[in-house]
Amino acid sequence: MLPFDSPGASLRDTPGSLLAGPMIDSVAMRTLSATFLAFALVTAASGLAAAQPTAFVGGRLIDGTGRVIDSGTVVVDGGKIAAVGPTASTAVPAGATRIDVTGKTLMPGLINAHGHVAATVGLRADPSSYTRENLLRQLRTYAQYGVTTVYSLGDDQAAGFVLRNEQSTGTVDRARLFLAGPVITGDTAEAARANANKAADLKPDLLKIRVDDNLGTGRKMPEAAWRATIEQAHARGLRIAVHIYSLDDAKATLAAGADFIAHSVRDQPVDEAFINGLKSREACYCPTFTREISTFIYDATPSWVDDPFFVKGVDKDIPAQLSDPKRHEQIRASNAWKAGQQYKVGLEVAKRNLKTLVDRGVRIAFGTDTGPPARFQGFFEHLELEMMVDAGLTPMQALVSATGDAARCHRKTGELGTLAAGAAADVLILGANPLDNIRNTRTIEQVWIAGKRAF
Repeated sequence: MLPFDSPGASLRDTPGSLLAGPMIDSVAMRTLSATFLAFALVTAASGLAAAQPTAFVGGRLIDGTGRVIDSGTVVVDGGKIAAVGPTASTAVPAGATRIDVTGKTLMPGLINAHGHVAATVGLRADPSSYTRENLLRQLRTYAQYGVTTVYSLGDDQAAGFVLRNEQSTGTVDRARLFLAGPVITGDTAEAARANANKAADLKPDLLKIRVDDNLGTGRKMPEAAWRATIEQAHARGLRIAVHIYSLDDAKATLAAGADFIAHSVRDQPVDEAFINGLKSREACYCPTFTREISTFIYDATPSWVDDPFFVKGVDKDIPAQLSDPKRHEQIRASNAWKAGQQYKVGLEVAKRNLKTLVDRGVRIAFGTDTGPPARFQGFFEHLELEMMVDAGLTPMQALVSATGDAARCHRKTGELGTLAAGAAADVLILGANPLDNIRNTRTIEQVWIAGKRAF
């Protein structure tokens, strides 16, 4: 008998094979052949079923660019959108699974251009909780609320990079994740440049720096250091996001080459130089209003603490903790709350600045800075949309900032953020039209990611 891996070996030569031995009767051979044939047919059928396209037919389509199709069809195949257009003129492939979405609204999954996956457990930070399991929990929470892509801008570690790399296989059952790696620090140009290189070696999607003294409570990154970081990021082929508070810092970093302004200007009205700088460099501006409310709202019970839409995405003890009068007292006695009162004033400046920038044609990247304690992933994204509309944006402007423009700001046009042929099939099915009322983004009935239903 030949060894199994020898040239000329066959099933008959394999020790223990059903065909081992000198003879096998013809009935057994026919039975075995039929078994193999049935197995092959089942396998082929399964493969065919997995490869079948899906067509969402008859729904209102908000495509992420500002266009609406009142009765449209989206065809999904292989994790991507294969076709999209009016139902009357968009062919559905033979054998496709048809899903009637008449009366529903379809739109791309939300993109958080500035969020975080963080070492957070409940209402506290826990450095040991930056684990695969905790990050997956957070990404699934985002997805449950229709946030299908998150850019985590800072404090990202190895477990996050592993998850980022895994999503390239196309099998995604949670929000997609992109990362900035560690926030770049340094007191000198040399130190900052070295830290930028260390972060770039991790192969992040962009880099981030903070140019802010936290309302006078900390030391701002020296100008020589942040300039060196911006320069080194570009030398390594990476864009860079900048955390700012003041208009002066926003203008200075933008002029030095910043690609993404990661928070609102909150100290004074934006001016012509800043507006023109954003437009000429095609840089993006990310308001993060809900970051501001997290600094001052918890001195009392939030109005939404028992809202089912909030409760579904948090640990069951969170509402009771947020309603606890003793906790409210502790917060009011803290230095963080005192700083929050200044952020509360700054929020009103930020709202006016957002309206000015939108009116002047600046591209807005939707973001929330969720992930740290009490910045609730998923729920805050919907609250952010509402706050943007309250600031004077139309529902369509807010939605475009959270879909097509968020993708464009992170150089993902054509890949994410739109209902367009070739884009990832990240699709939300809503029970009501958010163009009528932005709160209708909460009427999520289904979330599809990479062409598969996730929720």
